[in-house]
Amino acid sequence: MGWRGGGIVTALLIGGERITTASGGDYQHIYPATGQPNAVVPLAGASEIERAVASGWQAHKAWMALPVDRRRDLLIDLADVVHEHLDELALLNVQDYAVPVSYAGTALMLERFLRHFAGYVDKPHGSSTPVQGSFDVNLIEREPYGVVGVIAPWNGALAVAGSCVAPALAAGNAVVFKPSELAPLAALRFGELCLAAGLPPGLVNVVPAGAEGGDALARHPGIRKIHFTGGGETARKVITAATTNLTPVVAELGGKSANIVFGDADLQTAAALSAHQGPLMQSGQSCACASRILAHDSVYDEFVDIFLARIAAAKIGDPLDPAVSFGPVISQAALDRILAVIADADNRGSGELLTGGGRLGGELAQGYYLEPTVFGGVDNSSDLAQTETFGPVVSVIRFTDDDQAVSIANDSRYGLNAFVHTRDLVRAHSVARRLESGSVWVNQISQISPQGPYGGYKQSGFGRTGGLEGLYEFLQVKNIRIGMG
Repeated sequence: MGWRGGGIVTALLIGGERITTASGGDYQHIYPATGQPNAVVPLAGASEIERAVASGWQAHKAWMALPVDRRRDLLIDLADVVHEHLDELALLNVQDYAVPVSYAGTALMLERFLRHFAGYVDKPHGSSTPVQGSFDVNLIEREPYGVVGVIAPWNGALAVAGSCVAPALAAGNAVVFKPSELAPLAALRFGELCLAAGLPPGLVNVVPAGAEGGDALARHPGIRKIHFTGGGETARKVITAATTNLTPVVAELGGKSANIVFGDADLQTAAALSAHQGPLMQSGQSCACASRILAHDSVYDEFVDIFLARIAAAKIGDPLDPAVSFGPVISQAALDRILAVIADADNRGSGELLTGGGRLGGELAQGYYLEPTVFGGVDNSSDLAQTETFGPVVSVIRFTDDDQAVSIANDSRYGLNAFVHTRDLVRAHSVARRLESGSVWVNQISQISPQGPYGGYKQSGFGRTGGLEGLYEFLQVKNIRIGMG
């Protein structure tokens, strides 16, 4: 990857080769902070997907022919190379979708996942069991699928490279990695670093693509499993396409996370964490966004005052400025959609607009900047509280006791994350176990780690990334029974 004429020069990466012309055409990448062209991205079509899958199978065979300690060391080498390029990857993350560089820590997350899962390459993946009434040897083994497809959203390509590509490689698979055309730059650089670290060419093929390429990937008979991260509407299309070959799919989808602030919480800390996890981090463009804040009636007014002050103190501006904590949304289309959500909520009286609600002007007018927006006194049955906005818009809802808080929190078709703020240890345990959510974070923000499984309940998806559960998603089980006479 390089620069030419002020723009970023990109190419697909298949079998170790850079491909600048592809059958899916070109996509004009726009930098959201300025609204100006940033790069031209070739998009994979069916022919490039075919080539990537074929290359992946060749690389998979070469990968599995290496001793396990060599594969382990190569993944550690890759982590070392990523570490050497952390600043570069962080800046490419900014160029991808204008996330403030102060939040561009997913490159470090990538390194951590690589180091963690490298340690599992040479660890036992199977077991043996006695068989009733027999001296036969009964082996249960876990084997790689071969070539898997990993589809990443625009707001987290490096995070998905860590949480999905790393365990897939550790399990012995080759990967066809499809980042979104909206944000492909950091993912393409990661593919180049895989080659620089000495991984077999084709072990990680990076193919930015739109709907055509994504459909071809999901339908390809050579793809033995798919890990998809994104929205529910696209997930339905991927799953439908995958049924062509009955390809199994893991889906990590969206959320409308409840963030419960109890009366005994440290309100200053709760407000700071809620502002970060809510409208500020990635401008609310995160599946983990805590967009439904439930505040106990006894502290509701005080909490809202502190919360609004925290938001007002956030610096908005150039994402490359380390002091900036709030940037633009991804596109003009996203900006228009979110403004329509705000207008609809205001017209319907879904809640009281406490702050924000408009597009930012002045020196930020050319970018896709939207004010952090908070509605108070929101009805949990409203569209505002039930539909994922994927933008810097949050609702504050009153509750009176623990049972009502849990009931409101669970009254959602989503169940990816939930957040609890309390200094009562018994309440923390009790409430966390009653929440219908794949992850519950008590007195902290969402901090995905390689040691912990991450995924959703209900329409927030199925399957897991991280932990042994995430590794096992990329291994299939085989039973071998050897007769001993």
